[in-house]
Amino acid sequence: MIYLDYQATTPLAPEAREAMLPWLGGPGSEGFANPHSPHRAGRAAAAAIEVARDAVAALLPPGGQVIFTSGATEALNMALRGIGARKLAVSAIEHAAVLDTARAIDPQVALLAVDGEGVVDPEAAIPDGTGLVAVMQVNNEIGTVQPVAAIAARARAMGALFLCDAVQGAGKLAAPVGADLIAISAHKLYGPKGIGALWIRDGVRVDPLITGGGQERGLRSGTLSPALAAGFGAAAKLCTSLRESDAAHVDKLWTRAQAAFAGWMLNGSAVARWHGNLNVRLDGLDAARLLSECRTVAISAGSACASGSGRPSHVLRALGLSDREAKTALRIGFGRYTGEEELDEAVAAILAAAGAQGL
Repeated sequence: MIYLDYQATTPLAPEAREAMLPWLGGPGSEGFANPHSPHRAGRAAAAAIEVARDAVAALLPPGGQVIFTSGATEALNMALRGIGARKLAVSAIEHAAVLDTARAIDPQVALLAVDGEGVVDPEAAIPDGTGLVAVMQVNNEIGTVQPVAAIAARARAMGALFLCDAVQGAGKLAAPVGADLIAISAHKLYGPKGIGALWIRDGVRVDPLITGGGQERGLRSGTLSPALAAGFGAAAKLCTSLRESDAAHVDKLWTRAQAAFAGWMLNGSAVARWHGNLNVRLDGLDAARLLSECRTVAISAGSACASGSGRPSHVLRALGLSDREAKTALRIGFGRYTGEEELDEAVAAILAAAGAQGL
């Protein structure tokens, strides 16, 4: 199968896998030790976690601390619930981890609208008294890059904190400017699943969601996995060194794929977007049927977290598309390990499947 679902998860980098192996433990190995234990093996595991923390921190702004979590969903919950704000404003195209959590905290949460190209208006109305504003860096469904620096500056001017879900941008784009809290996930940047991080600007207070041991500087109790942390750190370090070459490769793939889908409509801005995400639609297409019949290619019709729900994409609806139009869209994602020839083969299979529907 040709894998083109990089927004759902990225392949594990071989370097990340190699970094994890010593800490998985086994006969004759001390790598299984608890990193919170005081003996030599425990201290070695703790040191490996701190090396990884530094590598992850290099993807983020200076002047803050990195707290490891089980993933971005936990990091976002920690930020949204932990700062104590009861009045929130979030973009209409946020991931469910932000939207659902924000609605649970503030049933009257203000939704910041996007234009027809999927970009949040930097001047969108933010209600007085808002304690936290959340806008993602790169949308996970359509790949649009948001004007987070401008919105963060407005939030700060009105006394609100700014949270940025940087899951899709971390390791690919420069860190968000002006954020107070940033959530990222290892498995979206060629690291392992099961670990993420919340970056907290110095001076910002966050109350813990999980108590019972005081690990992670008192903000996230529980025994950390040195193996997952080491994999995260290795993947982050690789993203730092390969960012330019990764971007150049993705740009080449984007140009190739976009040309192949001439005649299809692009969802989201063609300019303000990450080129590893191609979200297109074709009038009359039954996207669900195509996904089930095009079995040699791994693509999606939207967020992996919402797959199987049967609901039209809230992101595409926010762009102004009807439910019918939203169900004609495909999301094709590629990255570091996608070859040009396999992309061509996958596109041919997708077009053939669409053709079988008489389109």
